[in-house]
Parts: sequence; structure tokens; C-alpha cells
Amino acid sequence: MSQRELATVTSDGHAATKSDAQPAAPPHRRYRRVVLLVLGIVAALGLLTYGIRYVLYARAHESTDDAFIDAHVVAVSPKVPSYVARVFVDDNTHVKAGNLLVELDPRDFRERLEQARANLRAAVQQHRAALMNTRVVERTAGAGVQQAEAAVLTAERQVDAARSRLDQARAQVAAAEAEATRAAADVQRYENLLRYGAVSRQERDNAVATTDKAAADLDAARRAQQAAADTLRQREAELAQEHARLASAQAAPDQIAQTRAQADQLAAQIAQGEAAVHQAELQLSYTKLYAPDSGRITRKSVEPGAYVQVGQTLFSIVPDRVWVVANFKETQLRHMRPGQPATVRVDAYPDRVFRGHVDSIQAGSGARFSLLPPENATGNYVKVVQRVPVKIVIDEVPDPQHVLGPGMSAVPEVRVR
Repeated sequence: MSQRELATVTSDGHAATKSDAQPAAPPHRRYRRVVLLVLGIVAALGLLTYGIRYVLYARAHESTDDAFIDAHVVAVSPKVPSYVARVFVDDNTHVKAGNLLVELDPRDFRERLEQARANLRAAVQQHRAALMNTRVVERTAGAGVQQAEAAVLTAERQVDAARSRLDQARAQVAAAEAEATRAAADVQRYENLLRYGAVSRQERDNAVATTDKAAADLDAARRAQQAAADTLRQREAELAQEHARLASAQAAPDQIAQTRAQADQLAAQIAQGEAAVHQAELQLSYTKLYAPDSGRITRKSVEPGAYVQVGQTLFSIVPDRVWVVANFKETQLRHMRPGQPATVRVDAYPDRVFRGHVDSIQAGSGARFSLLPPENATGNYVKVVQRVPVKIVIDEVPDPQHVLGPGMSAVPEVRVR
């Protein structure tokens, strides 16, 4: 056995040789190499796992830092002009929907309401009187026509009788005139005969007396004729009066229609009065301003004693319900749909994560709806990735410890797969 060979004894006592044998490494070095190898393998596996998870997570989520909190800012304004009596809120005060915010001076509006109510009561009383008048006219209309017709018939009979008496008087006047003419002729003949002594003076005197009697009868007949004519004119006037009354009675339907029209007009006045009362009640109610929504008071610019006009903004309310407007790149919208879950981190609260979902995606890029939209049809064109606003609604109940307001920066992340 050469000097380069080393003799070893096995556990069973046999000898063994090995050519060119090297010195054995220390145990602690072998342990270090094993540990480093294991750590390297673990680190490689960890990096590989993290890389796979990151790639998978990045494929399933879209995020952007171009996002801000937004909300509907409600401006509170009065509907009637008046002086401010009391103010119940201050800047940054949280109010609930229906809370009383401002009270205006209500005295002028109360007086207007009382005046409107008084006018309404007067219109109601006038309408009742018109209805009663209509009922009276309707009840007396039929009886009035019958009475008027009977009166006209009586007056016509009286006129006929008066006309007959006038004709009789005229005949008597004619007879009296004929008798007076004959008597006058007899006197003339007796005067001639008396001159020749053919008749006695007594016969001539009888003829004169007969002439005087005929003249008196003629005068009486003429007076009777005049009286009959006057009576006829009176009866004709009475007949005309009764005809007028009959025409008036026959016009009762028109009177009924007129009274009904007056009642309807007063009913319309009642409706106008009720509308005026309702308007006055509304104006009185407008003297108290209530919160239209729950939120926080901002930009307060009213104090007690100030005179406010209609439409003047007293302060604004930022509602509790807010959302995020995230301006994603158009290349990030490939798999984004409404209803997908999302998480939101706000710069003001980095340790707080808000849960929400995609509500909607704007139909158009933000640049298209800007004040000066780009005109790509002129000049040199450089393609730029556009950003599209996406509305993300926060589903959680508002937290008083983490107040969110319009304009705050946010970083939303949407799970698209």
C-alpha cells in the first residue's frame, strides 16, 4: 500500500483503502450551505408565488389615482322675502332631513291669511243668498204666469165692454144730433107760420122747448161719448200693463237662469277665495325653512335680522350620500361593468377602506365635455389615451368619524373579473 493510500477500518473490522483521499469539510460549513440553499429555494418560491398572485390580482382589478369625492350640493333659499327672525344652524353643523333651519318673520303673512279667509267667508255668504233667491224665483215663476194670463183676459174683456159703450155713446150722439136738427127746423117753420097766424104762439113755444131739450140731450150724449172714450183708453192702458206683466212672468225662466248665473259666479268667487287662502297658507309655511336632505351645513351667509330675497342662497347642504368620480383610462374599461364591487381609499384617511360598487360609466370622455373640447380635425394629431369618468357609489353608512366631502382625493379599485 502506497503512502497516498489511507487505511480505514470498517465497523466489521475489515480494512479498506482509498486513493488520493481529501480532508473532510467541517460540519458547520455543510450546514450553512444547506440553509442557504433552502432559503434560496424558499425565496424563489415566495417571489414566484407573489409574482403570480400579483399578476392575477392586477388582471382582475383596475385602479386609478385620478379620482375625487363628489356629491349633490343643495342650496337652501327662501321662497318669500322677509326679515330673518331666527337661525338654528351654524357652519359644519350636521342636520337631518326635516330639521328646522331658519325662521322668517311671519306677521305680514299671517295678516294676509286672515284677509283671505275673511274674503272667503263673505263669498260663501253671498253664494248662499244667491241660492235662496234662485229657489224663490223658481217657486213663484209658475203661479205668476197663471195670474198674469188671467189678468190679461179680464183686462181684454173690460176693453171690449168699454169699446161697446163707446160705440153706444156715439150712436146716441148721432141720434141726439138728428133730433136737435129736426127740432131746430120745426122752430123755424113755426116762426114762419106764426108770422102768418097759421099757428098759435103756444105751439111755437112748444117747438122752442123741444129744441132746447134736444140741444141738452145732444150735449149729454156728447159728454157720455167722451166719458166712454176715456174709459176705453184707461182699459186699454190697463190691458197693456197686464200684457207687460204677462211678458215679465213669461220671462221667469230667464230670471231663473240669471239668478243661477249669479250663484255660479259667486261659486267661482268661492273657488278663487279658497285658492287665495291656500296661497296665503303656503306663503306662511314658507317662513320656516326645513332641511331638504340630511347632511352638513356649508357656506353659511345669513344672520338674524337680515332681509332676504326670494332665491337668495342662505347656505348649502352637503348630503351624507356621496360617491367617487374616478377618471379611468379608456384602456381600463374593457372589462368594467356597472355593479362590479369596488374599494375606495381616501387620502385623508389612509387607514380606512370604504366599500362600494360601480354605478355607471359616462358616455363620453371627460375632455369631450370640457369647456374647450379638443378639435382633432385641425393641426397635427397626436393620439392620447383619454380618460372616462366612472361613478362609484359608496355602500357603507356615513361614518361621523370619517367625514367625506366633495373634492377630496381618492384612490378607487374595481374588481373587473
